[in-house]
Amino acid sequence: MRQRTGSVTFVTITANKTVDLGGLAIHYRETGSPDGTPVVALHGHPGAPDTWDEVAAGLCASGRYRFAAVTQRGYGASGRGESYSLEALRDDVFRFADAVGLGQFVLMGHSMGGVVAGLAAELNPDRLIALVLEDSVPPRDGLDMPIQPRPDEELPFDWALVPAIFGQLASPDPAWWKQLSEITVPALVLGGGSTSHVPQDLLAEAVKQMPEGRLVTLEGAGHAVHQIQPDRFLAEVTSFLDSVTAP
Repeated sequence: MRQRTGSVTFVTITANKTVDLGGLAIHYRETGSPDGTPVVALHGHPGAPDTWDEVAAGLCASGRYRFAAVTQRGYGASGRGESYSLEALRDDVFRFADAVGLGQFVLMGHSMGGVVAGLAAELNPDRLIALVLEDSVPPRDGLDMPIQPRPDEELPFDWALVPAIFGQLASPDPAWWKQLSEITVPALVLGGGSTSHVPQDLLAEAVKQMPEGRLVTLEGAGHAVHQIQPDRFLAEVTSFLDSVTAP
């Protein structure tokens, strides 16, 4: 994709890559400049990294960013884990960053990926430049999400992760909510408004506990903000990250 900024034209190319995390293969899609500010993006369930392609191309059009959309363990072209938990997915974030040579980086997550990103920011905020959570925060109350029987058709993810991950979301660790104050980096939470199934007041309460948290509600965007209203999503994220990463 070609994007023109001023008198300079940048060509944003997305490449599929795989990195080994101690025997676990993690697939990711990389866009942008190798020397740009790194952005690591996490999909939701049952999402895939290519859902970030439009955002990646738009953000990287300036030549200032390196965007890595990670396929989390158990999904798509990434390896299947021996076990699944939100903590394991959280730890994979830093293992991935180390494996591809990232120091500090921007972390972005949607839905379940937003929960993972929030937990990572609580654990190790010093590794992050900034945090972007899309219609998602580490939960305070259990989600009412009954686990249905496994479908008969072939799935693009390991079914074993469903009872493990959604079991945790139904009965969250109270520490997750209490440790929101540990997210000391600039944090942007983008809510989808009244058309989202996520309680928007929960997002607002979470942001109040983040020392540098900010909530922007994109009314009518629903839960998948970056897919339903990509232009508004990209405008908010670009403005936020440009302000955070400006020299």
